[in-house]
Amino acid sequence: MIATDTLALLPLLLLAGTAVVVMLGIAAKRSHELTAALTLIGLAASFFSVFGVTPLIPRQVTSLLLIDGYALFYLGLIIASAAAVVALSYQYFAKHDGQREELYLLLVLATLGCGVLVTSVHFVSFLLGLEVLSISLYGMVAYFTGRGHALEAGIKYLILASASAGFLLFGMALIYAATGTMAFSGIRNLSLGGSNLGLVLPGIALSVTGIGFKLGVVPFHLWLPDVYQGAPAPVAAFVATTSKTAVVALLVRYVAAPRQLPALFLLFSIIAIASMCAGNLLALRQNNVKRVLAYSSIAHFGYILVAFLAGSTMAAGAVAFYLVAYTVTILTAFGIVTVLSTTEGDAADLEDYQGLFWRRPLLASVFTAALLSLAGIPATVGFIGKFYIVASGANASAWPLILVLVLTSVIGLFYYLRIVVTLFSAPPARQVSMPKLDWGSTVVLGGLAVLLVWFGVYPAPLLTLIRTTIGRLN
Repeated sequence: MIATDTLALLPLLLLAGTAVVVMLGIAAKRSHELTAALTLIGLAASFFSVFGVTPLIPRQVTSLLLIDGYALFYLGLIIASAAAVVALSYQYFAKHDGQREELYLLLVLATLGCGVLVTSVHFVSFLLGLEVLSISLYGMVAYFTGRGHALEAGIKYLILASASAGFLLFGMALIYAATGTMAFSGIRNLSLGGSNLGLVLPGIALSVTGIGFKLGVVPFHLWLPDVYQGAPAPVAAFVATTSKTAVVALLVRYVAAPRQLPALFLLFSIIAIASMCAGNLLALRQNNVKRVLAYSSIAHFGYILVAFLAGSTMAAGAVAFYLVAYTVTILTAFGIVTVLSTTEGDAADLEDYQGLFWRRPLLASVFTAALLSLAGIPATVGFIGKFYIVASGANASAWPLILVLVLTSVIGLFYYLRIVVTLFSAPPARQVSMPKLDWGSTVVLGGLAVLLVWFGVYPAPLLTLIRTTIGRLN
């Protein structure tokens, strides 16, 4: 590997270096403030290095990794979202006794795994990145083992991730037996050639099953709400945004033309329709805000699959824009849950938000904007994201999928507005003291709220960036 290849890998190398520095810092002196600061500095350095390596792209680094505009766009997104989670986590974990520093180490390692995923063009790097991400998330989800359902959530996530790895490995073995290669390009060339699909189709189906567990789409969703409920609020935000963004980015690169394989197109269509219907319908009767957001995420990744199935450059752009919109919105929603949580537990029950507007009007307003964005109301980034997905689906004449998307979005309005009504209802007779915001949470929530509205009113800069960086997949 030459020096230019090393420079092209600088964002990943900085993430790995940050993990080492944080680990040594914890060994030298336990300090929550120092560990959080080192983590943020390392993530910031890695984020800005993305711009520094832009002149070097596209760059194939061995047969495993490809650094191009597509990879750098998603690297920037996952690193930025991870930094937001770190800033939100500081106040949250400062309230709890015990050792808190290892959480930041696990988070950096999980972000590194996500970075490997979005740069992967080979099954070996795919599996390595996925396992680094998964093993880190085991500890993050069950970090507070003595509280609530944390240990249960961690065990369930462990089982889900193990099943996912098993399906993926079996699928990879079948694909390798049929193609003689583990590079994604070999699979795409074979699918376009339309020959020797006897092992490829089962292999891809098994791989899609493994990816389905990671995305939490139907029918692989059953324990996902339990994981969200039991995990600490900022960890649930990371699982919902950063980790899933990396998996979707890899899926789009892995299966670049799903319409070329009718069986695969049908499989993804069924998963998309089932996810949109089940996610919205199951959220209707939930009284736990974290579980509502969990079922909502199932529906939203069903929406993303609609654009993915269009299988064009426009579809890749629609997926990228929707992932940005979803990341900003979900981080905002989970950010509110995080800052309102106490040492007794997360602010997860719907009654915890009763009359919030009359006690914390700014927080209630930001939460309302996030919920309206999830519902796809105009003047929010969520509306532009759904419009872009509908446009890409219409461009591919995927009318049945679009119809289901529109109908299920209307159903979703109910449970989002139910939370909004609770925010503006009369406050409870018994007033409960609410935690104060630290400067980090204030800056992050303020910035996310601005992006949520700005991209909804003026999305042109983001659309231009996506068209410039995504382009044609390599």
